[in-house]
Order: sequence, then structure tokens, then C-alpha cells
Amino acid sequence: MAFDDRIATLFAEYERQRDSVKELQERMSRVKASATSPRREVTVTVGQNGVLTDISFPTGAYRRMPPAELQATIMQTFAEAKEQVMEQAAELLAPLLPAGMNAAKMVRGEAGVDMYLPPEGPRMSQGVRELLGLDADRP
Repeated sequence: MAFDDRIATLFAEYERQRDSVKELQERMSRVKASATSPRREVTVTVGQNGVLTDISFPTGAYRRMPPAELQATIMQTFAEAKEQVMEQAAELLAPLLPAGMNAAKMVRGEAGVDMYLPPEGPRMSQGVRELLGLDADRP
């Protein structure tokens, strides 16, 4: 394959990946989840990155709760909604990650990309290595 053709192919792949990331960002921005406490005292809605976007009280049950119990119920319900958002985000991210990368850990901040990279640096495709004149036997 001619050098210009190879560059055009690589650029087309770059554009495809860029568009894929843009679509992912748009889909991630629409992620949200709601959770309601077991006795329906409170409903909590969480958006992207676990940001609280709404709290509502579907019944008057919260009025009969001591403040500490109400606070604990709100926090537990918030945690449930946030977990749902994290699961949704991981589901969106997982298909774009290389094999072996844990999307759930990444969206929770428990794992960074660097822990998955080889210590000698990023791997390059054979075509890129050839274009750069690097050793063809190295991964």
C-alpha cells in the first residue's frame, strides 16, 4: 500500500474513532436514574457522574420520620440511584474498551487507563510501526 493511501486509511480510522467518542459523550450526558426508598418516603434522581438532579417526596411518609432516619433514607436512596447511573455508564463504555479493561471500575474511579498499559509504552499496529520504521517484531 502506498504511503499516501496508508495515511488516508489511518486518518479515516482516526475520524471514525473521534466520531465514536463524540457519540459516547452525547450518550453519557443523557444517562440518569431514579430510585425510590422501600416505603416511598423519597425518590432521588441522579444524572451523569452521579450528580444529584432531583429529590421528591411521593408521599407524606417523610413527615413522620426522625431527621436522622430521613437523612439515612435519602442517602441510601441516592446511593442506589448513583449505582444505577454507574452501571449505565459502564455499559456504554465497555464496548469501546480493549479486552481486559473493566469499565465498571473505570467509571467508579477505581481503575485508570494507565494500569492497563504495558510498562514499555503503548502498543502500535504493525502498519504504524512500519511507517515509523520501528522494529517489526516488537508488539
